[in-house]
Amino acid sequence: MKKPNNYEETQVQGEFTPVELGGHKLVIKQVEERMSRTNKPMIVVFFDFAPGDKQAGYFAEALKNDIRPEKKWPNQATQYILTEDNEGNCSRSFKTFLTCVEHSNQGFTTQWGDNFGKQFKNKLVGGVFGIQMDYYEGRELEKRVLRWFVSQDKVEEAAVPMETETQAYKNHINGYPSGSTPAGDGFMNIPDGIDEELPFN
Repeated sequence: MKKPNNYEETQVQGEFTPVELGGHKLVIKQVEERMSRTNKPMIVVFFDFAPGDKQAGYFAEALKNDIRPEKKWPNQATQYILTEDNEGNCSRSFKTFLTCVEHSNQGFTTQWGDNFGKQFKNKLVGGVFGIQMDYYEGRELEKRVLRWFVSQDKVEEAAVPMETETQAYKNHINGYPSGSTPAGDGFMNIPDGIDEELPFN
């Protein structure tokens, strides 16, 4: 048998290289305009690590190695950004994203109107990754997620952000049943049918 091309560099199944924490150079693959579940305007940014980054092409490789029948772009390389705040004004996260893209691409200025998302294809931007603790399907997970966008010139100096926790993880740590949500008044909304979880039964 002839040795296959790229044999030495091919990763063994089951091996996994995590996203490195801190700053990364990103290339935008696509931006879509959508409505959120609560019917608020938002954009969805799909990105990968750009050429010149320490993990260039990381998410394209993850997609290529995805063994599911219907491959999907990794959620870790997808950012959902509401474009408006609760008062209907421009959100800070949306303005931050646009400003970082403009500063990372000399001569680029955001153009408003139809096909808004197309102008971002292959544009550069920076991103900072940090740890987020999550709880899913009975397991504690340490995820490495994009925490915020930065201009590409800020990537090298970006510090690793402090660890954050999802609401599901907080509920798990505090002993609340799965599906519980804060009621906003210091109490929890407990799903129906789990009376055995209540302390006063």
